Amino acid sequence: MSRSILLIDDDPEIRALLVRFFERHGWIVFAAGDARTAGALYTRERPDLVLLDNELPDLTGLQLLDVLRARDPDATVIMLTGQADVATAVEAMRLGAENYLTKPVELVHLEAATERALEKAQLRHRNRYYTERQSSVVQEELGVDGPMREIIRQVDVVAGSDTTVLLLGETGTGKGWVAQRIHARSPRAANPFVEVNCAGLSATFLDSEIFGHERGAFTDAREQKRGLLEVAHTGTFFLDEVGDLAQDLQPKLLKALESRRFRRLGGTRELEVDVRLVAATNRDLETAVQSGRFREDLYYRLAVMPVRLPPLRERGRHELADLALRMLAELRRRTGRGPATLSPEALEPMARYAWPGNIRELRNVLERACLLAPDADSLRASHLPPEIAATGDPLGPTDDVSLTLEQLERRHIARVLAFHGGNRARTARTLGISRATLYEKLARYDLADIGRSGGQNRGDPLRGSL
Repeated sequence: MSRSILLIDDDPEIRALLVRFFERHGWIVFAAGDARTAGALYTRERPDLVLLDNELPDLTGLQLLDVLRARDPDATVIMLTGQADVATAVEAMRLGAENYLTKPVELVHLEAATERALEKAQLRHRNRYYTERQSSVVQEELGVDGPMREIIRQVDVVAGSDTTVLLLGETGTGKGWVAQRIHARSPRAANPFVEVNCAGLSATFLDSEIFGHERGAFTDAREQKRGLLEVAHTGTFFLDEVGDLAQDLQPKLLKALESRRFRRLGGTRELEVDVRLVAATNRDLETAVQSGRFREDLYYRLAVMPVRLPPLRERGRHELADLALRMLAELRRRTGRGPATLSPEALEPMARYAWPGNIRELRNVLERACLLAPDADSLRASHLPPEIAATGDPLGPTDDVSLTLEQLERRHIARVLAFHGGNRARTARTLGISRATLYEKLARYDLADIGRSGGQNRGDPLRGSL
């Protein structure tokens, strides 16, 4: 698989020699003769390795090393110098150089040094990624309930294989988080997780993003560029909003998935890649196939294991409260302020709100509340946006202390049944009773028609006296 290196040396003959040497050994090579050009190349290309000469016309190699490491603490740099100077070597290592070599250096030794440096850098990246991802997964596991429990179980089962997964669901339902969980619990967890969003990109630009391009492939292609499919080698490639993939690119993606081989845009050489694909979309791909907007063969290649994520409005009051509390805790850890708990007066309108933006909208609402009430102990209805706080109670205002236990039970069953859209199984689970007991109570309280045919039963039991 291709690796990339940035060669920085002011001697054009040495630079040309090194370019030929590394290209012959399968590296993608970028070259610069001064610090300014090198800095711009590094920012744009983010090479895997930098080979840096200490003698440059505008900065010393040590100064440029300091700049690169400040810009990117993960920059992996091998220093080269024409003079064996212990003080310079010590300073280079202090600034973060991976190795320090004195010219002239035999090419076989240079090759070994670059291989070792790259291997150590990849190991550091994998260890850090694995640690961070595992920590994130543990946080997200807390309190998963309702419909998501079975989905998470399925996801964890399929994560251990290399099966292609297609995540379906509305915008903001957590498809990106599930894709990351699949990767974190897979044998590829220590390798790259690379995401590409297909929405809003032209076919040419998306082709370049996914597959890369050769120099001169189009007007602005001044340098060779690796595609993100190459970057994801041995890891997971997450193709988000795949339903928006340009039709011109669909056959190219299908071929790459089936053969694990592809060409860069404008290239003639086939590259081989080993990735696990996870795709996601909020579109109805079956309808898109029927209308001819999405290739049927690509759809079946993606939908080996389809997983549909329910919208937030279908996940129940308890899971909504659990998600909100975990998000509040995360926001407090990050900002050091904001409510730690959720008051019943805030949960009521939140549970009745439709949440068209799903989990993403919930997070935004809670972050806004933390900004508005940084010192509040509990999130209250007054901290919510007007469109949520003003969501009316379908039961109407009443004085609960004047009701009998039977009236309170009828009211609560009616509220839960309405919240679940008339779904008896979910209502019974929320209430903690059997379905047979629920049916008996529905008949006793004349609630059997709630949530059916889009309305309530005669007398509209959700309003009026109980």
